[in-house]
Amino acid sequence: MAMALSAARSGTLSTLASFLPRITLPAFAVPLAIHLNLPTLLPGIFESILRAVPKKKQSHSRKRMRQLAGKALQDVTALNKCAACGRTKRAHILCPYSHEFDIYGLAVTPKYVLTASGDSSIKLWETGNPEHILAHEFRGAHPLGAHHIAVNRNTGTIAASVGYSGEIVLWDLENLKQLHRIETKDQDDIRGFWAIALSPAGDRLFGVNCHGRIAIWDTANPQKALTDLSTKSSFGTALDVSPDGNLVASGHQNGDVFVFNTNTNKMHHCLHGLTTPIRTVKFSPGGKLLAVAGDSMVISLFDVASGDLVNNLTGHSAIVFSVAWNPVGDHVISGSVDGKVKVWSVDTFQCVATQNEASLAIYSVQTIPKGSGIGDGFIAVGANKNIYYYRESAGEQA
Repeated sequence: MAMALSAARSGTLSTLASFLPRITLPAFAVPLAIHLNLPTLLPGIFESILRAVPKKKQSHSRKRMRQLAGKALQDVTALNKCAACGRTKRAHILCPYSHEFDIYGLAVTPKYVLTASGDSSIKLWETGNPEHILAHEFRGAHPLGAHHIAVNRNTGTIAASVGYSGEIVLWDLENLKQLHRIETKDQDDIRGFWAIALSPAGDRLFGVNCHGRIAIWDTANPQKALTDLSTKSSFGTALDVSPDGNLVASGHQNGDVFVFNTNTNKMHHCLHGLTTPIRTVKFSPGGKLLAVAGDSMVISLFDVASGDLVNNLTGHSAIVFSVAWNPVGDHVISGSVDGKVKVWSVDTFQCVATQNEASLAIYSVQTIPKGSGIGDGFIAVGANKNIYYYRESAGEQA
C-alpha cells in the first residue's frame, strides 16, 4: 500500500511539472577563489574606525605648553561682589542668589525689577543699571512667601503683591513704603485670593479668588471691595487688565476664561474650547488680542472683540506658566516648566527663538518697558532663583 501511495505522489508531481514554464539558465563557471576588495566596496570605513579610537590622554606638560602659548582656557578674572548679598560673582551676570527660595512673581517698571519669592521679602532691582543691583528690599512683606506681584503700567509707581496666607499688600514705589495691607481672610465672601492685577492708572486693584470671583478695590481706600464679579466657575488662577483699563480677563482651573467690562461690570466674553487649567492670561499692548496658556502646553490667541480663536502656538513640552507681549505687540514671550523661554512671531505664529539657560522651571516672564535705558528685551525668573535678562532682537541672554 505504501508503494502505491509513493507511485501516486510521483505521478501527481510529474503532472504538475508539465504545466510549469521551463527556464533555461546560462552556463557559468564556479571560480576557484573569491577575492573581495573591501576598500573599494566600503570606501572610508577604515578611516572612520580609526577616528573612533580614543586618543591618548593629553599629558600635563602638553597642557602647560598650550597654556603658555595662550591656547588653553582662560582664567575667569571678571569678578566682583554682589551689592545685595556680598558673594563673589561674575561681573556680567546677575547674582545667582537673588532669593533664598524659588522666584514666583515678577513685575517690571522703567526704574525697578520687582521679584516675589517663597521667602518673606519683596525685592527691587535697578532696571537701567548694567549690573542690576539691589535697590530696596521690603523685608517681612509676606510671612509665608509671595506668589504674584503686579504694577500699574502707565507710571509704574504702585505695586501690589499677594502672599500664600491670602493677604494683599499695596506698595508706593516712589517713596518705597507700604501703602495698605488687605487681610482678605476677614472678608468671607471674597477670601482666598490668588492672582491680582492693577489698572493702568493704578486707581483700581483687581483680584480673583479660589471661588472664581473677581473683586475690585479702590487703591486709595482698599479696606472694602467696591464690587465683585461672579463667574460661577472654579479656582481663579490668572488675571490681567487691558491697556485701556476697560476690560479684565480671568483664567480658571477648569479651563474657563472670562472677559468682563469694568465700566458696566458685565461679561464681555466667555472663551470656550479650553479644558485644562489656565496659568496665565495677557492682553496685547493694543488690547486686540488675548494670550491664554496653561497645562495644555499651548498658547492660544483670541480676538478680544469677537472672542474667536485666532491661532495656537505649539512647541513647549510642559506647562506654560507665563506669557508676555513685547511693547510693539508683534511677539509673544512664554516661560514653561521645561525651563525654556520661547519667543513667538504673531505674524507667522512660529517660534523664532528658544532660550534654555534655566535648568529648572520658569514661573514668570515680563518684557522690559520703554524708558528703562537698557533697550528692548525681556526678563525671566523661576525655580533656579536667578533673574535672566535677554535682548529681544535676537533672543540672546544679556
